[in-house]
Amino acid sequence: MRVSQLLNPTLREVPAEAEVISHQLMVRAGLIRKSAAGVYTYLPLGLRILRKIENIVREEMDAKGGQEVLMPVIQPAELWMESGRWNVYGDELFRLKDRHNREFCLGPTHEEIITDLIRGEVRSYKQLPLLLYQIQNKYRDERRPRFGLMRGREFIMKDLYSFDRDEAGLNESYQKMYEAYCRIFSRCGLAYRPVEADAGAIGGTGGTHEFMVLAESGENGVVYCSECDFAANVEKAECRPQVIENVVVEGERKLVHTPEIRTIDEVCGFLAVPKTSLVKSLLYQGDDKLFLVLIRGDRELNEIKLNNALGGFVSLELAPSHVVEGLLGCEPGSVGPVEVPVGLMVVADEEVPLMKKVVCGANQTDYHIVNADPSLEFRIDQIHDLRMVEPGEACLKCGAPLKEARGIEVGQVFKLGTKYSKSLGATFLDENGEEKPCVMGCYGVGVSRSLAASIEQNHDDYGIIWPMPIAPYHCIIVPVSTKDAQVVAEADKLYHELQRLGVEVVLDDRDERAGVKFKDADLVGYPLRVTIGSKTLANGQVELRERKTGETQLVSVEDVAGKIKSLIEKALSS
Repeated sequence: MRVSQLLNPTLREVPAEAEVISHQLMVRAGLIRKSAAGVYTYLPLGLRILRKIENIVREEMDAKGGQEVLMPVIQPAELWMESGRWNVYGDELFRLKDRHNREFCLGPTHEEIITDLIRGEVRSYKQLPLLLYQIQNKYRDERRPRFGLMRGREFIMKDLYSFDRDEAGLNESYQKMYEAYCRIFSRCGLAYRPVEADAGAIGGTGGTHEFMVLAESGENGVVYCSECDFAANVEKAECRPQVIENVVVEGERKLVHTPEIRTIDEVCGFLAVPKTSLVKSLLYQGDDKLFLVLIRGDRELNEIKLNNALGGFVSLELAPSHVVEGLLGCEPGSVGPVEVPVGLMVVADEEVPLMKKVVCGANQTDYHIVNADPSLEFRIDQIHDLRMVEPGEACLKCGAPLKEARGIEVGQVFKLGTKYSKSLGATFLDENGEEKPCVMGCYGVGVSRSLAASIEQNHDDYGIIWPMPIAPYHCIIVPVSTKDAQVVAEADKLYHELQRLGVEVVLDDRDERAGVKFKDADLVGYPLRVTIGSKTLANGQVELRERKTGETQLVSVEDVAGKIKSLIEKALSS
């Protein structure tokens, strides 16, 4: 490809709307253009990168016995109603009606469609196991699309679904996909970590792992062990309760006037006590039910753990002030676990019952209780691990300190069990003629998100540094002057020779200054750059530069094509 013919509109200025480096560089390097909030057009170079990631994914899926299908984007509401997710999935589901007033949605995922296919086609255990996958656009009506391709409303995803006879078969399919995902992200040149995770809206009763690309811009918190292989999303990581001696002040239990004191920090400052002596009391509303949640004052509540512990609600959020005042008779900042109304369930983190003397709200506006005794005064109906894990805590597997990092989720594998096969009736006859539900798993790779994640990990002040396997082109040839006939002729000759060798190469034949061409080459991130100028050419040499290391060497005209071919093959095989 000649750059003069390539649609690659590069920009020097950073787009105002782009918050993270991947979004900035994709726009500046001419890979994408915004069509609407969270919706993008892929320009030629961006699409080439996507296709390379897709091909890696296909190769690894096929190697594990996967069969590619293509399912509809538009999905009938009836299937989602059968599975129970039509009213559960939430506002992220794009819903629409056709001219006959029938309801549909744009697919954010395809569990219902694939399960419907299997219930119509699979009859016998002899047809199992099955691994079916597709690579397709998905749609989620994000409340706040941001970060370019990282959180969009339209995105490209690979989703594979496994159907097995039993749990043993599911475990085998799960392990196949786990191994395939490790190969996919390694081949894409990504530094990643599999972490234990929460199943979220996909559901299921089995295990799940997220594949996180480690990057400072990641939206997800990850904790991992400094010694063993444990790693988990902070939303999933289990915590070991800790006992802290927390005698508050000298004296007996007493009611203290705390005027206009609302926050934990304000209470601690006013009473001169540490946060570890406080019990936070939070009134939560799960759909149409209310819960009082108790957690130590220095801890952060994990709402995902809370929702899972309470059975899973479509909506779980702090109750508004008027609800708090109507039920407990005080403002939210004075809520406490004493004299709780009958019928209001009280759910506590595991650490709360271990506390001895505490400060807590008195359920009277502008009053707190000092030296309350949880064992005598608190009615606790359920006890769960409800808090966020913190760096430095002991690993539950080996006891070593946990470390924290940021991660970008690029893939997730789920053990669904029979969640969808039972609700949708996807069954088979076993060896004894007995009807049984298929045991399912689902496995997703964010193709477009992987593109963005790669940039987050591979860039410098000048632009993108593509790993060789997913680079739009492997090499760019830059003739310093298009007015020098010998330079132009040598550039054309090398261009055709590299094409003959199967090298993906572009020739920057634009009538631009060399500096402009160099800046664009670095911005786009081509792994190799050959510079042809009259001075080096007079000595029978050209300049070969590696984008990743910045290493530059002079190579003879006769040897440069072979050298380039060798560098590319080495990078692709590593």
